[in-house]
Amino acid sequence: MSFFTHNAMGTMIRIFDDFASLFYPRLCLACRKNLPYNQECICVHCQYHLPKTHFHLDKENPFTERFWGRLPLVAGAALYHFSKGGRTQALIHQLKYQHKTQIGLKLGRLYGQQLVQQPSFQSVDLILPVPLHPRKKRLRGYNQSDFFAQGLSDGMQRPWMNHALVRTEDTSSQTRKSRMDRFRNVENAFAIPDPNQLKNRHILLVDDVLTTGATLEACAQTILKVEGTRVSMATMAIASEV
Repeated sequence: MSFFTHNAMGTMIRIFDDFASLFYPRLCLACRKNLPYNQECICVHCQYHLPKTHFHLDKENPFTERFWGRLPLVAGAALYHFSKGGRTQALIHQLKYQHKTQIGLKLGRLYGQQLVQQPSFQSVDLILPVPLHPRKKRLRGYNQSDFFAQGLSDGMQRPWMNHALVRTEDTSSQTRKSRMDRFRNVENAFAIPDPNQLKNRHILLVDDVLTTGATLEACAQTILKVEGTRVSMATMAIASEV
């Protein structure tokens, strides 16, 4: 195909895309403004201005501090700060409850490309999402953390699994519980069906938001019972501790 023919095809595609957007507007899922041609899911402006933490650049950071004295984390980081009513909350709400699974994939790819450049995360062997109980997964239709894990897998070029760690107890919501009640609620809620899948591997455990860290800690403690495992963590966002 000649250069001019290629350019003409590109122009026609853009014209069609612009025409279609009059009836089916493509909106940035963060700011709800028109999404420019060839931009996916979240506009470049929002990608630049969303409240990044940059925690992955420091071995010790506010993410890892939440687990001091409780877990021997190799590394831990969150992509964004989470604030009530902010754009980060809007994105995660759409991912969890409105089937906008492309958000998890997009943010995972973006963050994975950053994490894999840091020495602490380069030795990761396998990415595991925090699992939902099968009943809750059936009701929602999917696990939002699966899509973040898949995006991280693409960005880091590391495998991921959504069956190596399972939730065996359908615990009640953590939302209105105190810190200690959250830990008690999930203390024995997870299991590993086949420990050989994790033996002697560096696991990156991932979830959507870090608050108290109760669920992530319960998952990590379960993983660390497997011989030779090491654990790091990554989330899409970190909220103020409650």
